[in-house]
Amino acid sequence: MGKAAAVGTAVVVCAAVGTAVVLARRRRRKDAELVGAEVDRKRKVAAVIEEVERTLATPTALLRGISDALVSEMERGLRGDIHSQLKMLITYVDNLPTGDEHGLFYALDLGGTNFRVLRVQLGGREKRVVKQQYEEVSIPPHLMVGTSMELFDFIAAALSSFVDTEGADFHLPEGRQRELGFTFSFPVNQTSISSGTLIKWTKGFSISGTVGADVVSELSKAMERQGLDMKVSALVNDTVGTLAGGRYMDSDVVAAIILGTGTNAAYVEHANAIPKWTGLLPRSGNMVINTEWGSFKSDKLPLSEYDKAMDFESLNPGEQIYEKMISGMYLGEIVRRILLKLAHDASLFGDVVPPKLEQPFVLRTPDMSAMHHDASHDLKVLGTKLKDIVGVADTSLEVRYITRHICDIVAERGARLAAAGIYGILKKLGRDKVPSDGSPMPRTVIALDGGLYEHYKKFSSCLEATLADLLGEEASSSMVAKLANDGSGIGAALLAASHSQYAEVD
Repeated sequence: MGKAAAVGTAVVVCAAVGTAVVLARRRRRKDAELVGAEVDRKRKVAAVIEEVERTLATPTALLRGISDALVSEMERGLRGDIHSQLKMLITYVDNLPTGDEHGLFYALDLGGTNFRVLRVQLGGREKRVVKQQYEEVSIPPHLMVGTSMELFDFIAAALSSFVDTEGADFHLPEGRQRELGFTFSFPVNQTSISSGTLIKWTKGFSISGTVGADVVSELSKAMERQGLDMKVSALVNDTVGTLAGGRYMDSDVVAAIILGTGTNAAYVEHANAIPKWTGLLPRSGNMVINTEWGSFKSDKLPLSEYDKAMDFESLNPGEQIYEKMISGMYLGEIVRRILLKLAHDASLFGDVVPPKLEQPFVLRTPDMSAMHHDASHDLKVLGTKLKDIVGVADTSLEVRYITRHICDIVAERGARLAAAGIYGILKKLGRDKVPSDGSPMPRTVIALDGGLYEHYKKFSSCLEATLADLLGEEASSSMVAKLANDGSGIGAALLAASHSQYAEVD
């Protein structure tokens, strides 16, 4: 090789080496940038999660303060204070079922796009519920926005058809009128055990001519038009029905809690502890109170930026604050908003925010529950849910664990706040601690119904553990939380029995 060629080769080699060095440096710089970007992303994720954990935290001391605030509002409501957040509605239910009820009774449960009709044959303390039958009927959409007469005629016709199928197993004593318990789960100003005027329609209903009218009168007139001889003996809402059904099964039930799409609580109050009660004291000495506790709000409630934004954008801003923090309608939405924050601020799902994640209420609480309960090593169920709901086809294990952790934070807060509410009711009844006179702690049973409590096991387990912690070991040993599945339907029939026009005859 000549000298010139050797020099040329050396130059090429040096150039190649130089290029390789430059490329290597660029790769290292790019790798360093990627590492730096990933470190920055993880830091941002951690910052959002830390802020979520802090603002949604529910230390025991805070829960006790919330319970005290709830008790204070309950007392204001019982006094009739117009500024009270809790309505503390007098239900006129002063006789809860004892187990002695017998005879044939009907129930109508109207609370949404479907209604149920039910009949039950009661056999007294020995035979209890001898037999029951029910039928569910869908309300045609046009009747939800029609007239009052059209809606109630449709309901009465379905009820009449159901009565026509009454078999020989059901027995109505000769000369007696059939009696009905009417569960009506819309806002009502109750005026007696069997009357109440509609305040407003909710749940998609918008019917002219019923607001301000007595809903029992509307139903009774429709039954007359159908030629159906039946008396409405009790008008109740689903929470009161659940309390009645729970008391029938267990005489130590003192309160009923609904934890489903929405939430509410009813309990048995001493009649002389209701200053706004102006009538004669009931012979039982008690009165069931419908708290409508979903409307409770207090500066002690741990409202986060996600709660505030959700409330602001809701159909009823500033209302139902407690319900928006603990009920099935909203828990999934809170999780969605936190995930959206992580997507925007920390690129949790990559550089592009999933468009589906921007849609309000796209993540429902049953989906949240399924993700939260995923115990597989690779969180496969959770990954599938994110793919189906959010539209992210491929998520890392880290993203799945973060998502489950967010579900855990939101569910735990909701369950602990619900427990604080129940603890508040027990405090109001003086059942939160062992009696100071040395007498034994009375057995206290809480009847709970609703899909959130029944199906979201991590929620219900956390609620029960928190309630036991608030009560303390000795008092909690006498407290029982019982699932009262579908209590509102049979509860209405039982209240028709306990307030029957023939009760004194029996």
